[in-house]
Amino acid sequence: METNKNIGIWIRVSTEMQVKGESPEHHEKRARLYAEAKGWDVIEVYRLEAISGKSVMEQPETKRMLKDVKAGKISGLIFSKLARLARNTKELLDFAEIFKEHNCDLISLAESIDTSTPAGRLFYTMIAAMATWEREEIADRVAASVPIRAKLGKPLSAQTSLGYRWINKEFVIDEKEAAVRKLKYEIFLKTKRKKATARELNDLGYRTRTGAKFGHSTVTRLLQDTTAKGIRKANHTTGKGGRGIKPESEWVYTSCPAIVTEELWDQCNAIINEQLAKTKKPGPRGIHLLSGYVTCNCSKKMYVYHKDKSPHYRCKICNTKIEVADVDQIYHEQLKAFLLTETDVADYMNQSDSRLQEKQQLLISTQSDIDKKRKQIKELVELRLKGELNSETLAPLLKPLEVQVKQLDEQLPELEAEVDFLKIEYLSSETVLGEAKDLYNNWAGMPFEEKRNIVELITNAITIGKSDINISLSYLPTPNLFLKAGKSARREPNLGQA
Repeated sequence: METNKNIGIWIRVSTEMQVKGESPEHHEKRARLYAEAKGWDVIEVYRLEAISGKSVMEQPETKRMLKDVKAGKISGLIFSKLARLARNTKELLDFAEIFKEHNCDLISLAESIDTSTPAGRLFYTMIAAMATWEREEIADRVAASVPIRAKLGKPLSAQTSLGYRWINKEFVIDEKEAAVRKLKYEIFLKTKRKKATARELNDLGYRTRTGAKFGHSTVTRLLQDTTAKGIRKANHTTGKGGRGIKPESEWVYTSCPAIVTEELWDQCNAIINEQLAKTKKPGPRGIHLLSGYVTCNCSKKMYVYHKDKSPHYRCKICNTKIEVADVDQIYHEQLKAFLLTETDVADYMNQSDSRLQEKQQLLISTQSDIDKKRKQIKELVELRLKGELNSETLAPLLKPLEVQVKQLDEQLPELEAEVDFLKIEYLSSETVLGEAKDLYNNWAGMPFEEKRNIVELITNAITIGKSDINISLSYLPTPNLFLKAGKSARREPNLGQA
């Protein structure tokens, strides 16, 4: 079981819940029992009254919950089903992005989603795909109109480069800014240095449009922008902030008022191009298999620093370090615990499936008993109203039924929580077993990306101590149940502190 995980419970009351007789207290009890089964601490309950026509995101209780997520006060949120959390797909995508960004888990009991488990983590993959699809749909609609507007010389956004403005849909010079833009070229031609140009502009008291000081990257971008010499380039970038570049065949050029002469622009850019040609591009940074999971015993993340002679994970606080190759080798050894035969897998899954079916059947039977007894109560009350039963006869018949319904109602959320727990554990077991079969033997021949995907799926944390390493893997099968693995490996003396 996971411990020291602070959880919030989300309760959104709706008319539908009230019609079905599902009280908020019922859903809260079910969520608390699930948290208890996981060994988690419930520290907050968020209650939101359903308000027709309003976004859930804008509700004060939602804002309080998201504030707690971002502050790290809670690291998971339990709710009865996704529809209770989000009113629409867009809000669900927004919630998922925020929770993933802040390492907070979403637990939806009805859909058996728990992102603290391997199977649940696949939910984030699905959500990411949905978000990509939604963005692409919007982007395609916008993109279709962009080339036409660009060819007509119409604004594609309200933004313009320094020295220009859109006024009544006309691209015109801003005389005040244009003077700074022209001075930038003159200073650079003299200094031939981008940082020196930025420094001189700042010393003269000039600032960017946002009021920030000029930096060498801003200077470079503005010097290379052809707009200053009277050629405005449009429809050449893609994505948020224009980070992607479209094929040159799609670029659109239109004439505009010039701030500097073409000769001055060419002189400055010839210097920039010469400097870029001399600059050696750095090689790609190495990516280590277990990066992001290695933590020092002091709870601080350990990183690989390039100044070390050989790759080491090192803690800057207490200077504990260990070679990357050693951690990788020890991790590989721990994968032996995943070696399962076909018989092991089949037996375990059959046992798990039987337990789940047994509890589900008990839940159905309990709900059926509740419905029958409520029907009996209703029939007795109707007989009394028709005068076919007197009050003296009704009371001894009615009271036992009411007591039984109350007892069964109290048992219902407990059974639901058991089924929720077993369902999610079963899905997680199935996911890990499918990925981890004969993992140890095949590990050496796997591509790096495939190894990394498995690490992300099955690894909770790797903690480096002074004399040992604790590797916590997600779910390992035992003869009777799935338990969290907390395998420890002794460290050799030469792997201690630096």
